[in-house]
Amino acid sequence: MGNGKQPQSPCPAGSAYRSLLGDASGPLGQSGSSEASAPGNAPQFGPELRRLRLAAGLTLDRLATLVHYSKSHLSKVETGRKRPTSELARLCDTALEAGGVLAALVPECGVSTRLSTTSHDGEVWSLRMNKNGTSRFEAIGRRHASAIGAGSMLALGMRGPRSFAEAEGVSLIQASRSLFAQFRRLGQTSGPGLVLPPLIAQTHGIEQLALRSGPRTRAQLLVLASRFAEYAGWMAQEAGEDEAALWWTDRAVELALAGGDSNLAAYGLVRRGLVSLLRGDVAMAAELAEHALNSDAPPRIRGLAAQQQAQGHALSGNHRASMRSLDRARELLALDGADPDTPVLGASHLPDVVSTYTGWCLYHLGRPQQAAELLASETARIPAHAVRTRTRHGIRLALAHAAGGEIDHACALLGPLLAQAGMVHSSTISADLRRVARVLGRHRGHTAVRALSPDLTAALTHA
Repeated sequence: MGNGKQPQSPCPAGSAYRSLLGDASGPLGQSGSSEASAPGNAPQFGPELRRLRLAAGLTLDRLATLVHYSKSHLSKVETGRKRPTSELARLCDTALEAGGVLAALVPECGVSTRLSTTSHDGEVWSLRMNKNGTSRFEAIGRRHASAIGAGSMLALGMRGPRSFAEAEGVSLIQASRSLFAQFRRLGQTSGPGLVLPPLIAQTHGIEQLALRSGPRTRAQLLVLASRFAEYAGWMAQEAGEDEAALWWTDRAVELALAGGDSNLAAYGLVRRGLVSLLRGDVAMAAELAEHALNSDAPPRIRGLAAQQQAQGHALSGNHRASMRSLDRARELLALDGADPDTPVLGASHLPDVVSTYTGWCLYHLGRPQQAAELLASETARIPAHAVRTRTRHGIRLALAHAAGGEIDHACALLGPLLAQAGMVHSSTISADLRRVARVLGRHRGHTAVRALSPDLTAALTHA
């Protein structure tokens, strides 16, 4: 699939978007910041933990009870014989009311390089689908595509210069919107490997339809194609392909700009920030969120940026700043006056996205019991058909209970979710599943943990 010239954005905001990406702590293709990639000051952590514990008048036994780690584990951390994790640092921060001092000594482990920006000039799209169920998408230069034998490809072109009348365009837009809703529904119950091939093909198809439509229909179809591309980016991220996720995000921004919608550029920053956050680059995520938050984008996009900013503050152990950002997110999202006919950006299956996000931030802030209480009430409200969303937040709920010492309850919640996790094949869910496994690993002798262990091990093997 690669016939048809890709539309070029008539809007200068495309270059502004790329420039903004470069301005955020230098080009994204360069090495990450020291905050993201350095090991931190872990050697100083043990003495500081001991100093704060003694100042609070707590014994090792008492602190171990508060953070749900063994006394021997904490003793080894204090004496430098065991390296602290960022999760332990935040739990101790909360227990000792240290205000983020300990979390600052053990930053999130980040990647050594940052993700690059992309260019789509002169590209040919190649989608290969194999009989074993695997598929591969590549965007390659037009000259290279010819050199490797494009003649062997099946040419399915929309021949001729025919344009669609505006009346036909209305039907095309309605049908495409309906199809997009079905793709999002399919993505809730299927893995990225099943969703991406037809989603990519449909993105290409709508783009080609736009080229053959009148001005009004063309603009609407290009914006709709951008939503398909943005969702392809999300599915690529769920597949664990960060570079592909950002390629599709950048493509979505360009399509939206070509359709006269400059707002998606700010959302592109939010998406890039989320990928940076999941890779441990909290500093970059914070900068990107700040840029989006201070833009003139609609309230929903700025609200999503504020949520992301809140998570960055939580990972840094700053409770006050995190809650302040969440309050701002709620205010902005309450102002959202988006067109109900336009596909919503961001989570669409969470009844109260800010409350759900608050629960996750509380977990990062070392307050698992509070997190579990909030996540429990919000997870119960997620629609039954939203399997991916229910599984993700259900596993996070189990993680919060496990971190809070409620091992039996955590195992009871986790058991039914393991099969669903295997069904949707989510990279983010797998990461949270590994977190739960590490917590339960400290309780190997527990009856519920032993009973769950075979299924959990199997789920992790296929994660």
